[in-house]
Amino acid sequence: MDIRTLKTNSPPFRTNGHELTRSYNEMRKMEYQRSFSQGHDRKMKSYFTLQSLFLLICLTASLLLLPLILPPLPPPPPFMLLLLPICLAVVLMFLAFLPSNVKQVTNNYTYM
Repeated sequence: MDIRTLKTNSPPFRTNGHELTRSYNEMRKMEYQRSFSQGHDRKMKSYFTLQSLFLLICLTASLLLLPLILPPLPPPPPFMLLLLPICLAVVLMFLAFLPSNVKQVTNNYTYM
């Protein structure tokens, strides 16, 4: 069922004793005009402030101009060198979860 064809059982509007019936489209148009007359359009216009627009323009300009100015990047290192940090992390994780006997590690020194 389309909402535009929805009929309501509410009584028609009365103005000074005259009976007025309004369609759904007329009601929406009135609500739209009332929302703009109350200042809701100012909120939509101020979504981007002057500072945010300036920041967006500078960011766009830097993304367009910096690749033309900066030299190209060097080639990546060999694949085996890229695996070194991963291997170190695996060894450290293995050592972290390795069970240890704390009684053998501690010393029983007495001070005095």
